[in-house]
Amino acid sequence: MSKVYFFSDVHLGLGSREQDRLKEDRVLEFLAMVGKDADELYIVGDLFDAWIEYKSVIPKGHHRLFTKLEELTRKGITVHFLVGNHDFWIRDFFTTELGIKTYLHPIETIIDGKRFYIHHGDGLALNDTGYLILKKVLRNPVAIFLYRWVHPDIGYGLARSTSKNSRSHTATKDYGERDGMIAAATKKISEGFDAVIMGHRHNPVRQEIGNGVYINLGDWMSFNTYAVAENGTLKLLTFTDSTNGQ
Repeated sequence: MSKVYFFSDVHLGLGSREQDRLKEDRVLEFLAMVGKDADELYIVGDLFDAWIEYKSVIPKGHHRLFTKLEELTRKGITVHFLVGNHDFWIRDFFTTELGIKTYLHPIETIIDGKRFYIHHGDGLALNDTGYLILKKVLRNPVAIFLYRWVHPDIGYGLARSTSKNSRSHTATKDYGERDGMIAAATKKISEGFDAVIMGHRHNPVRQEIGNGVYINLGDWMSFNTYAVAENGTLKLLTFTDSTNGQ
């Protein structure tokens, strides 16, 4: 049997330098706990508030986080990074430098014999055609190629501005029972998935749907929540310190 952790929506780079460092401290304590007994770790999007990666340049800061993530992969823990709508353009830094598996699209996987569907959750809100069009533009290879001719200082500044607008857009969405995220989870469970895990919403939820379970991971700005799959169970927990998640 394996032990698999999931977390999302840390949004590193958001807020003052002091606020961001305190948030990173909590994440590092969480990763230290993960490193004690995990087989796998899934980062389900928006680890950063804005991430734009050039061929030879990445945003400065967060070297402590990168060191800890590499430590996990060197210990033999498989780390997966499903990029979210704030992680923008990712190249090969996480894969080649840190040994992390990266994904631009939802993940379908088997954990202890159960089918998991993992999706950041962006673009699933009802009537969100505008965002879906924007996502196609932002992920278009031609757009990415042209943007990388912009100086990194300017490009990163524009990315942070876009992140702010995206966050405001997400905050206006109705995430009630009729929301598309729950509808999408219900559909996947009806297709035979045992568990659907998402982020993006910034509100932790564990909901039984038919023969499966839907979990929204919440965030690390207000809740410090995460999920654990172990011994056939899937729990949504709150992190308190490096020795006690409950």
